[in-house]
Amino acid sequence: MTVNTFHVAPGGKLSGSIRVPGDKSISHRSIMLGSLAEGVTEVSGFLEGEDALATLQAFRDMGVQIEGPEGGRVIIHGVGMKGLKSPEKPLDMGNSGTSVRLLSGLLAGHGVDVTLVGDSSLSKRPMRRVTTPLSEMGAVVESNEKGTLPLHIKPTAPLKGINYTMPMASAQVKSCLLLAGLYAEGDTCVTEPAPTRDHTERMLQAFGYDVRRDGNRVCLTGGGRLVASNIEVPADISSATFFMVGASIAPGSDIVLEHVGINPTRIGVINILKAMGAHIDVLNKRQVGGEPVADIRVRYAELKGIDIPLDQVPLAIDEFPALFVAAACAKGTTVLRGAEELRVKESDRIQVMADGLQILGIDAEPTPDGMVIQGGQIGGGTVESHEDHRISMSFVIAALRASGNITINDCSNVNTSFPSFVSLAAGSGIKIVTIQRV
Repeated sequence: MTVNTFHVAPGGKLSGSIRVPGDKSISHRSIMLGSLAEGVTEVSGFLEGEDALATLQAFRDMGVQIEGPEGGRVIIHGVGMKGLKSPEKPLDMGNSGTSVRLLSGLLAGHGVDVTLVGDSSLSKRPMRRVTTPLSEMGAVVESNEKGTLPLHIKPTAPLKGINYTMPMASAQVKSCLLLAGLYAEGDTCVTEPAPTRDHTERMLQAFGYDVRRDGNRVCLTGGGRLVASNIEVPADISSATFFMVGASIAPGSDIVLEHVGINPTRIGVINILKAMGAHIDVLNKRQVGGEPVADIRVRYAELKGIDIPLDQVPLAIDEFPALFVAAACAKGTTVLRGAEELRVKESDRIQVMADGLQILGIDAEPTPDGMVIQGGQIGGGTVESHEDHRISMSFVIAALRASGNITINDCSNVNTSFPSFVSLAAGSGIKIVTIQRV
């Protein structure tokens, strides 16, 4: 196995116009729903990262004919709602929590016998948040005694729709239950404590399935069908975030990020950066395949510390590692609360980011559900990514304002979400070198 280490020299600025890869969340869902649809679905802008490719391979292993990806283009020959076959071996989801949680719902009522496995990081992530409500629907989804992978999904009698109130805002849990609801008798309704990304609901509607919203409650009725649709995947705002933060903190920066998805359930990072004083212009707004997109221009600005509004936390949950770097460069104190979800991502992102920022000389105090960061001068040093792609990329961005070299260990998992990160970062003005060892 090849292990990547990033070495990043201090300073630099970001400039030019770039398009980051396709949205990971939408790429996953395009494969899942396209496989269950009747007819041929063509996807453009598909993210050819390891996570989305793991989802694609899983459906191939369950008998779906999929052409590509080639240049972001994928052609899916749908097998219909009940057309998947039990695979001959466990489905390896690599590092992708989205794949496991959504597939556990989608397959729970399908009548197949499937085991889902993953890498060492994914195998530590909690799965009871999906297996418990799925069992209430009548699904048989077995985990190990710790409530983690592997998950064994067994054929069962038809599922029953439920009304489920989520204890914690999570788009993955909501999507899991809605996908299970496709195979349930009656209505399945999910109520979330705060809005989360709604890509599943939007894409179900794009494939012709009726989804009903009432505030924070989403319902659908089982037993329907999906009809093939062409999907254009916008650029991923989570990937664009690293360049938004980088341009905001590096003097002289002026960068345009093209064709970025600005789904209202995903724009917390823009709102938070603007509240900190960032100079961000959202240009050329348009609709593509049911999803809003825009070009985003970001110029350097002096940021100030803020108390991050609680209502923005679920809208930026994947972007906080990079936002912690913005806070480290801001004048004053930034306080994050209500983000305990960060502790059960690919790593404990609260603790890992606090540890790294402290190594680089920043006063960063972790709390059970967030962090308190005093802005200051980022220094040089060696930090651990804990094999978390967003941690790795966040510390690369930090080097733009560092006083010394930053070395980031175990960066191979950047390929799960952003395989072209290093080349785009270097082309935009970041002084990054990758060291590989076997």
